[in-house]
Amino acid sequence: MPKKASHRRPMPRSLTRGLMVAGVGGAVIAVPLLTAAGATAAPVAQSVAHQAVKAPAQVRTASTKAVDSPYTVVPGDSLSKIASDHKLRGGWERLYHTNREAVGSNPSLIHPGLKLDLHGKYTPVARHTGAASGASNGSAHKTVIHTQDTAKTTAVKTAAPVKAAAPVYADNLDGWIRQSLDIMAQHGIPGTYNGIYRNVMRESSGNPMAINNWDSNAAKGTPSKGLLQVIDPTFLTYHVSGTSMDPYNPVANITAACNYAAAVYGSIDNVNGPY
Repeated sequence: MPKKASHRRPMPRSLTRGLMVAGVGGAVIAVPLLTAAGATAAPVAQSVAHQAVKAPAQVRTASTKAVDSPYTVVPGDSLSKIASDHKLRGGWERLYHTNREAVGSNPSLIHPGLKLDLHGKYTPVARHTGAASGASNGSAHKTVIHTQDTAKTTAVKTAAPVKAAAPVYADNLDGWIRQSLDIMAQHGIPGTYNGIYRNVMRESSGNPMAINNWDSNAAKGTPSKGLLQVIDPTFLTYHVSGTSMDPYNPVANITAACNYAAAVYGSIDNVNGPY
């Protein structure tokens, strides 16, 4: 008899499981690999990859904002220091010209709290002499050098010191002597504070209205007047321009007397008695 066929139920094919390694944006991701049902794994891999790509973009955006945000000046800062610390092209000159409106006319004076744009647009103005002709001849390098020189020249001119205000002198013996000394220095008349003070105290005790009506000069009609007891002819002869024509004026009297003493004795410092 023929053998009866044996009916075996086919065994279900087991799913072969494995791992597929995928590299996304520098990160290594292990994605399950199903040989029988691979279609269900694809959306998972796409979702993970999508999330991994998004992350770096967010980091770059935050980084860009940090760089572009304005710099706040702190105590001890200077334009040169800031440019050096942030490695800015064009150095402090470019930083100054970019923020000139905020900094003001003097680039050496910046105050804490001032906001500076480190990466603003800057277009230096080239000199008209030589720069244009250099560019037309293909000398682009020369044009850049002229532009930088122009920026440096402008910065130097802007940083020129402001003229000092005229000094203010006290309306007393100390102030009169100091003002006289400044005028004497302008005219090359020698003398010191101590030399003037010593002779003033001997001649008039510091009284600018003192007058001698009893000596030989007074007998001749030319009494000695003022802090250093100068007679009118001597005052007129040795009067220093820019001072009062009044012999009783303290500054004019001191300056004329010191001018006379310089001519006769070499300096008021050499006068130690009647002169």
